[in-house]
Amino acid sequence: MTSGPIPMIIDTDPGVDDAFALVLALRSPECDVRAVTATFGNVGREQTFPNLRRILALADRADVPAAAGAVRPLVHPQAETAPDWHGVDGLGLRADAFPAPGPGDARSAVELMADVLTSAEAPVTIVCLGPMTDAALLLGSHPALIPRIGRIVAMGGSLGSGNTRGAGEFNIYADPEAAHRVLIQADVPVTLVPLDLTMRCAVEGTWLDELTAAGPRCATLAGTAALYRSTFLGRYGRDALVLHDTLAVLEAAVPGTLRTTALRLGVACTMGPERGLMVPDRRPEAPGAPVEVALDADVDAVLTEILRRLTTLDRVAHAAQPGHR
Repeated sequence: MTSGPIPMIIDTDPGVDDAFALVLALRSPECDVRAVTATFGNVGREQTFPNLRRILALADRADVPAAAGAVRPLVHPQAETAPDWHGVDGLGLRADAFPAPGPGDARSAVELMADVLTSAEAPVTIVCLGPMTDAALLLGSHPALIPRIGRIVAMGGSLGSGNTRGAGEFNIYADPEAAHRVLIQADVPVTLVPLDLTMRCAVEGTWLDELTAAGPRCATLAGTAALYRSTFLGRYGRDALVLHDTLAVLEAAVPGTLRTTALRLGVACTMGPERGLMVPDRRPEAPGAPVEVALDADVDAVLTEILRRLTTLDRVAHAAQPGHR
């Protein structure tokens, strides 16, 4: 492992909480973000890809290569998107408040990921914040590069109830075949951040007000949360924003921030209501490598630390960021 910033690739489907998470990575000195890639997910890839570049522009980091990834799941069509949470534009109907998207990289997501892995002098952490399709395609098409991956950190899954029309959590439900490939057959250490923990990490108006007050860029980011908060209030009776993806990024930046339990997992790839369900196999003889599942954390400390890092967005200092290769 390197003693400096962690080389990192982020695959995402912006998405309101994805925007918070990507800014968090770009404002964390422990992260050397060498590539960002956009997959389908919360909305279609035709929207997530420009959103990704809008977020980079907001953070004054258009120098980070950004590539377009998968437009659909590995096997079956995507059954559900989330415009009621993230808006048809993916950024809470606030995409126009962001700077214009910068240029995209001509390479595909998998090509860009492979090039970053090939040139990296230290193990690379891959952070998956949406459906795991791009990561599964990378693992399947470039098996020789797997030893160059230090860790995969993914937000997804649930050991309890899901948040889709069936039993699954959205990211897993969107492409359970890809999740099976990444979580069960990756041959690399995987840390999974499920709903069991993320649903405990909700922020309310005071937290968002403090972010808004930190400056105009922070206010743009915080402004994306209004639609999500309204939908959350309607479903759960609480005016809040759950910072799902930011937890995965913070754990990737500062390993050990979240407390994990090693579990061998199965992912239901059937077409019934159990599709996307994540099932732990606690038998001593269960096959496969265990996944480190984040089930606990000092929630108050985590939310305070995320806010501290995000409020530096209006202190953008490009020269202070690590170099990119």
